[in-house]
Amino acid sequence: MYKVFIVEDDDIISRTVKKHLESWDYKVMCAKSFTSVLHDFAEFNPHIVLMDIKLPVHNGYYWCGEIRKVSKVPVVFLSSASDNMNIIMAMNMGADDFIVKPFDLDVLTAKVQAMLRRSYDFKGQTNIIEHNGVMLDLAEAAVVYNNSKASLTKNELKILQILMENNGKTVSRSYLMEKLWESDSYVDENTLSVNVNRLRKTLEGIGIHEFILTKKGIGYKTA
Repeated sequence: MYKVFIVEDDDIISRTVKKHLESWDYKVMCAKSFTSVLHDFAEFNPHIVLMDIKLPVHNGYYWCGEIRKVSKVPVVFLSSASDNMNIIMAMNMGADDFIVKPFDLDVLTAKVQAMLRRSYDFKGQTNIIEHNGVMLDLAEAAVVYNNSKASLTKNELKILQILMENNGKTVSRSYLMEKLWESDSYVDENTLSVNVNRLRKTLEGIGIHEFILTKKGIGYKTA
């Protein structure tokens, strides 16, 4: 089931679009807060974003730019500000399409369907995991924090993915070793320690400190 994330200040429009798209079997979420759009985006991990330009706190251009730092998910602007300057600016900020208000719901649905076909018929979804402002991009093998980004090695990616998928829970060293080295050959526990320490240094390089905590004699967890 495709997931649609709506960032729209007009409650009537957002509820109407949500109800209509759900009737087409889409899973739809409206932004919970206009101060934490990126957090809601990462939590929901949508296939497509419908974004208004005029929003409280930060406008749609700002949030489109923030999303583009961590994801290539399609972004479609919905706006009554349909002059050429706004359309050009939307595209320059990374938007994939621009739908002018007022719009017909069936036309909107057809455009969403077309965008999803073009975006996902031949490639998978770009997966994002978020915790405490740290964004893990599984497709790009990269971690993003504030305005900084760092590439991860294969082992660093696996370790961070497992820990972030188990937020709040301690992951045992034996489980991490099993997932990292799925073989019958013996792997020294020091090898895991070395990989975790390297990951910590990578995270510290972009300002993420004390994100991976050690539970002595047991394993690791995220802060």
